[in-house]
Amino acid sequence: MSFSALLRQIVDGCSGGIGAALMGNDGIPIEQVTAQKAGRTPFAEDLSTVGTEFSRILQEIRKASDAISGGSVLETTVLLSEVTLVFRAIDDETFLAVALRPDGNLGKARYLIRKQLIALRQELLG
Repeated sequence: MSFSALLRQIVDGCSGGIGAALMGNDGIPIEQVTAQKAGRTPFAEDLSTVGTEFSRILQEIRKASDAISGGSVLETTVLLSEVTLVFRAIDDETFLAVALRPDGNLGKARYLIRKQLIALRQELLG
């Protein structure tokens, strides 16, 4: 299954999904999808901007985790007044960014992300 199809299942499967982007840790987008009914919501047109801007913050979180011997950062959730962001590590080089409306179903989004992890990893391996 393609990256686009896997991301689409996450975005369309959870209530309030705006979009999802598969990103390299350097902030370069690999694939991105937006909800077909996203409407006027933050980042609906270019979710990769979120990944680019937050990739630096995620790197700082990784450094902090290393400093306290906390292990790998698996997931980070950021709740903003206009959007909820979920960042999930796919492997050492890539992460997934998912954006939801503030009233979106965060639990369902996290479940769908976990459900697609193995398929995303297999697709990355080619």
